[in-house]
Amino acid sequence: MVRVRVQVPATTANLGPGFDCLSLALGLYNEVTIESVEGGLEVVVEGTGSPSIPKDERNMVYRAARLVMARLGVSVGGFKIRVLCRIPPARGLGSSATAIVGGMLAANVLYGQELTRHEILELAGQLEPHPDNLAPALFGGFTVAVRTGDSVDCVCLKPPPGLRVAAAVPRYELSTDDARAVLPATVSHADAVFNVGRTALLVAGMAADKDKLFKAAMKDRLHHPYRAVLVPGLEEVLDAATEAGALGACLSGAGPTVVALCRENEQTIAEAMCRAFRENRIEADPLVLDVDRSGATLVEETGESDASG
Repeated sequence: MVRVRVQVPATTANLGPGFDCLSLALGLYNEVTIESVEGGLEVVVEGTGSPSIPKDERNMVYRAARLVMARLGVSVGGFKIRVLCRIPPARGLGSSATAIVGGMLAANVLYGQELTRHEILELAGQLEPHPDNLAPALFGGFTVAVRTGDSVDCVCLKPPPGLRVAAAVPRYELSTDDARAVLPATVSHADAVFNVGRTALLVAGMAADKDKLFKAAMKDRLHHPYRAVLVPGLEEVLDAATEAGALGACLSGAGPTVVALCRENEQTIAEAMCRAFRENRIEADPLVLDVDRSGATLVEETGESDASG
């Protein structure tokens, strides 16, 4: 009997102007354990949002693990999967990415670690077409991930030392499909230029550790204005973050969570954002997180891996 347990960080994707390409790993973790058993499938899910997560063959951890097995050409009699959820689902913090990355990484360890992390990132595209959601969960830190034809180009940068994230997490779920449905099919040349410039500025600020760039760099015209209808008070929450001392703030992923980059007063900033949400009749919870710099990690491996299945 072989058991593998991995820990996968939350993510905040888009990071303001970096729509579908920039993201950051956060110090909040889901754990995925896969154990090979004699037969059948057992899925146990505990923690935040567990009642809504499938516990049969629709489970994303299981689907991800099976993709790795198919790539490696192995089979197994059965699986026992345990998922410990600390990341609230459907809030824009990458909970689905942790399931995909966790399932694939655990299965890869279980069957001999034949796939590199970049190969896992490529394979994961069959379940999640947007690599910016997956890259920081795998690699940690600040990532630039872009699909180029049939492959993914990904660069990982070390975030500035001491950078932390304050978050306001609304108590309602927002599906990525709904958040994408409100986006326009085309945007103006002026808005495209606005975002290109600020995306470049944000990458430069991260690479050169220039805090003063972040406030302007995290402004967006490609998704914030349209998703605001699904996140009541979004502009007020963003303003509250910077007024309380944040370096810059943005919608996290597809939302509805709002995150702010900070050097100090993180709790004060998180609470200020939550107050702004409450003024718009949205209950939200404050959260203060470190930036994760390691990505998905192997926590436990017991038994003897069998690459032949």
